[in-house]
Amino acid sequence: MQGVLYVSHGSRVAEAVEEATSLIERVQAKVNIPLQETCFLELADPDIFEGFRKLVHQGATEISVIPVLLLSAGHYYKDIPVEIEHIKTQFPNIKINYGKPLGVQKRLTEILKQRLEERKITPNADAKLLVIGRGSYNPQTKQDFSIIKSQLSEMFPSQSIEVCYLAACEPLFEDALDRLVNAGHSQIFILPYIWFTGILDQHIADVVHAYQLKSDIILAAHLSHHEQLQIALKERVEETFDTV
Repeated sequence: MQGVLYVSHGSRVAEAVEEATSLIERVQAKVNIPLQETCFLELADPDIFEGFRKLVHQGATEISVIPVLLLSAGHYYKDIPVEIEHIKTQFPNIKINYGKPLGVQKRLTEILKQRLEERKITPNADAKLLVIGRGSYNPQTKQDFSIIKSQLSEMFPSQSIEVCYLAACEPLFEDALDRLVNAGHSQIFILPYIWFTGILDQHIADVVHAYQLKSDIILAAHLSHHEQLQIALKERVEETFDTV
């Protein structure tokens, strides 16, 4: 019997865990697989091992482990595989499929455009669009955001766009924002390429608030429950099975 284990990041912020769980539940309703469970990498329960154990106890003999991640980085290449290897020693007779993160997709980049348009403020000619990524020491992260920037540039051909990061990559968000404020742009649009709310989302809001007396800074919403994210995650589940 087939089963799916969705692995989300986890957070100390209850609202973030609830938002992730809610999105995954919407995807589960679209996936024609009998057994499905949600777990977290850290900071929330159940963990990966417990989520996997639940599926096995429900009768799953083939389980797809699906990373609920936007891009490939350390969690995908290292942290989750370490957990899977441990699980294999405990459940050697269970077939395990390892899915992919959503990856760079133009339809997902278009969510950034929609989030900006939701603010109902037309960018001035000298406005700057600042995309924020989580950041990673894996070089793939900056390559991915280079593509995202190019895709967004096609959607806003007359606007200047930059990318910054919350950690592990440069430029860091605070440094990039400080430089843009001092450069005197009439508007700075902040576009977080962040899936769920949480500590990082709140940090962005706090930094923006600290600078808003110095410049016109417009903060867009994070990606959240957007329908295209649900569709993309559903597709990642389905491609891990030979027949769905």
